[in-house]
Amino acid sequence: MTNTFPDISLNTERLVLRPLEDEDIPAFTEMMNDEQVAAWTSVPQPFTEAAARHWIDKYAPTERTSGRGLDLVVIEFLTQRLVGIIQLGNTDWHVRSTELSYITAPWARGEGYASEAALATAQWLFNDQKFERLELRTAADNTASQQVAQKIGCISEGVLRGACIARTRTEDGRWEDLRTDFIVWGLLPEDIEGIAEQLADTGGFTAYSDWN
Repeated sequence: MTNTFPDISLNTERLVLRPLEDEDIPAFTEMMNDEQVAAWTSVPQPFTEAAARHWIDKYAPTERTSGRGLDLVVIEFLTQRLVGIIQLGNTDWHVRSTELSYITAPWARGEGYASEAALATAQWLFNDQKFERLELRTAADNTASQQVAQKIGCISEGVLRGACIARTRTEDGRWEDLRTDFIVWGLLPEDIEGIAEQLADTGGFTAYSDWN
């Protein structure tokens, strides 16, 4: 079995997940400069269009071809607006396990897009790629990210104390590192059984449909 992810696109009822393209640079750059993205990720600030181009043309393709991970931009089907990004990383092909993370653009928050994209990715990993475990790590105070993990069926497995460096604004407007804990979440194939239907029934989002 191959030890690299395919060049894949995933589709849900509302979203398209596909490889990043140069046309995504302006919206991608804008999203990465958002205050919440700066606070909860290690993305360099300010994030420039040159950094976005390097990510799209160099970093993401290398992650995929090396077998380390996969980066997919999330696009709203109806408007073609950039919703966010889904990342897989720290992949262990022997254990069939990988780590999932997600970033959502400010305009798209609160619509269930992150959980919809994350669940579609998990279903594809478990069903098509035959993975056996998906792991998420959320900063202790990042409640929005924790809610996404819970929505898709993740189980909280413990705390890595002092393992996360978040950022906070100082009074003079600079970013300052802030050490906090990581909450570790695990997701196994049996954990997502019926999750899509439950979320569709409660208005969380419509059920996952297809990949190509």
